[in-house]
Amino acid sequence: MKHPWILQALLAREQQGQRRSLKDLGETKAPMIKLGGQELVNFSSNDYLGLSTHRDLLQRANEFAQTYGAGSTASRLVCGNLPCYGPVEAKLAKLKGTERALILNSGFQTNVGLVPALAGPGDVILMDKLIHNSLIQGVKLSGAKFQRFRHNDLEHLASLLEKSVPTARRVLVLAETVYSMDGDRPDLKKMIDLCHQHNAFLVLDEAHATGVLGPQGMGLSVGLGADLVMGTFGKGMGSFGAYLAGSSDLMDYMINFHPGLIYSTGLPPSVLGSIDAALDLVPQLEGSRQHITQISESLRSQLQQSGFDTLDSSTQIIPVVTGEEQPCLDLARYLQTRGFFTIPIRPPTVEPHKARIRLALNSQHTQTQIDQLAQAFAGWRRP
Repeated sequence: MKHPWILQALLAREQQGQRRSLKDLGETKAPMIKLGGQELVNFSSNDYLGLSTHRDLLQRANEFAQTYGAGSTASRLVCGNLPCYGPVEAKLAKLKGTERALILNSGFQTNVGLVPALAGPGDVILMDKLIHNSLIQGVKLSGAKFQRFRHNDLEHLASLLEKSVPTARRVLVLAETVYSMDGDRPDLKKMIDLCHQHNAFLVLDEAHATGVLGPQGMGLSVGLGADLVMGTFGKGMGSFGAYLAGSSDLMDYMINFHPGLIYSTGLPPSVLGSIDAALDLVPQLEGSRQHITQISESLRSQLQQSGFDTLDSSTQIIPVVTGEEQPCLDLARYLQTRGFFTIPIRPPTVEPHKARIRLALNSQHTQTQIDQLAQAFAGWRRP
């Protein structure tokens, strides 16, 4: 049976320049990728340290699969809490500097579930304007009142805290340590101090910092005292899954109230093996992190000299804002002809009139490739 509204919705996306499709990509040796037989330098991957094909991760994934099987068979609260979970979580907690950590199935699922687990009717949620959609969906499900504060504007957050704390049952603050579309970061120490002063519960999303930034690559929040930190293993850690880190009591609370842990089958043992290997490997990769910092600073500088707007990026994520959708699509196609794979990011992923090419740099990129990409951008700007 055909439903006209489906085609109408797709047509509307098409007319707005916002319709998306899946592309079959053939991975080659990082940072290269194949698209339709064309080999391109990939500037869109979140595999920041190139660990997704690292032999240590592949080997330990195989070892865990051989020992524990292909699947975990059930929720962790039924019979899916395999013996390998405990040591991996203990290793993670030590690296994060927290009493305890929990591994969950995906970043999206973790964020959607943690907000309703922490807040409900009678509570107030204050969230940065640019937090990830997964947290926004969780906020909507929670039934709590919510307000957005201006992006990285801690004075605005302070004013909202002063108004909300006296009347709310509890106040939850949601922010990220690295914003996935802008590549910038807040003043974390000031934010954490502010939340402590108002007895507000702070949740920090470390998805794009984990592996790349902070002590031993374990994120920017390490040692600062946020109430709850989440992160993912599918980006800088090269694997899959997500984590929560905090106090022992809070992790017990999440075991009892987080629907993603309660009602989902646990991760396959092979994934836990690759996570375990990544946790051993990442602290040793300081040289790779320094290289990412250096090439990111170089590319930002060259793009800005060519007149491009890179917003307030200070990380391995560099937005190149075009404004409207069509120029963004045109620029991505142009870059592909020059040998670069870049993704045009359009509304509703970003705000209207803020379409952009989102560049994600990793440790496999060479300075020569960075310079060539900068030259390609400069060529597009020439009349």
